[in-house]
Amino acid sequence: MFDYHMHSSFSKDCFVEMEEMVRGAIAKGLTEICFTEHIDYDYPDEAIEFDFDKQKYTHRIEELRQLYDGQIRIRKGVEIGVQPHILGRYDEMLKKEPFDFIICSMHTVERKGLHYGDIFKGKTVEEASLSYYNELLYCVKNFDNYSILGHIDLIKRYAPETLQNDFHDILQAIFKHIIPAGKGIELNTSGVRYGLPNGLPSDDILKLYKQCGGEVITLGSDAHKSGDIAFQFAESLELLKSIGFSYITTFNNREPVFHSIDSL
Repeated sequence: MFDYHMHSSFSKDCFVEMEEMVRGAIAKGLTEICFTEHIDYDYPDEAIEFDFDKQKYTHRIEELRQLYDGQIRIRKGVEIGVQPHILGRYDEMLKKEPFDFIICSMHTVERKGLHYGDIFKGKTVEEASLSYYNELLYCVKNFDNYSILGHIDLIKRYAPETLQNDFHDILQAIFKHIIPAGKGIELNTSGVRYGLPNGLPSDDILKLYKQCGGEVITLGSDAHKSGDIAFQFAESLELLKSIGFSYITTFNNREPVFHSIDSL
């Protein structure tokens, strides 16, 4: 089992030490994890700086790799929060910093944060969601320095009401761009933890991705504490298999590795 979306105290919204997360993963029988600490340049909250010391991060991962060698594989990842005006800044950073795995996520729309609901002020849920998906489409067309798209329908978590539009037309355009480029998506199980009926993305989007020819898919809990590691993974593997996925993907030095779901 592999958890490919988890955080530690290197992320500004997490207060759990990295070693505690490693021990939690071992206790749950995982064989490989990837830390994906937050970098969100120009995040619209001056009280939070979503960045971390890359040298210390690398050093700590190397320490834990040696300490827990033979018990679990630890990959070094990052979750970047993209916005159209900062794509070049991420390219420059990623030229200097090697990572095994990069999640491309969108936590802001029109420079407004999703977490505080600012994007919904003065807009209907449908209008805000249209802006979200169009901005994501722009980012994937103008940026390719990543491994997978994170929680692609994250806006549902913060929407004050249920969306009536599935936005499959824009999502299909996104998938038709990323799939030939070898990029993938994740199934992020945190959606259920936060009260949604399913993970992120929802089942219909997973099916659409598969219909478009998508094969690269990772499984991540988005855990910010050890108790949430590998949350609902057994159910998620069954779901993916029922949709037609045969493999779960991990990454080593940005290269995908495919693991048969039947073997997990």
